[in-house]
Amino acid sequence: MARIGLYPGTFDPMTNGHIDVIRRSLRLVDHLIVAIGINATKVPLLTLEERFALIEKESTPTAKKLGAKISTASFSGLVVVAADEFGANVIIRGLRGAVDFEYETQMVGMNRVMNPKVETVFLAASPETQFISSTLVRQIAGMGGDITPFVPASVKKKVLAAVAKQKKKG
Repeated sequence: MARIGLYPGTFDPMTNGHIDVIRRSLRLVDHLIVAIGINATKVPLLTLEERFALIEKESTPTAKKLGAKISTASFSGLVVVAADEFGANVIIRGLRGAVDFEYETQMVGMNRVMNPKVETVFLAASPETQFISSTLVRQIAGMGGDITPFVPASVKKKVLAAVAKQKKKG
């Protein structure tokens, strides 16, 4: 049986922390699906298509090098339902600290009741990425700060373009 992992998130934008979790996940599964959650009440900085393209650009070389498959998808609704729809038997979650752990362990319990066939694997953030969040990256970029240490160059370019576009509108 193939090990298919689902790594859900908004990836708005994709950070070096996401890339770290993806790289490490590709060593655990045969196929990793990076799934972008769609929330109708949130307006993302980057379009869905931009996020797909950035994930693929930054992750495909690593997947090829490790002999794993990577793909992108989107979903709305429950992650555990999306895992079923995509044929995933593992949900992968990155943990930055104790607050993430508390929330995620509650979620695992709920998910296990809804779908006991799907396991959740936690990957603790690497020390050099544990403080990075997409929210903070967006805030720093919006205030003119340097996001270079937190995102790949391709992501930085898209984020800065999106922020400039927002400022023109506003």
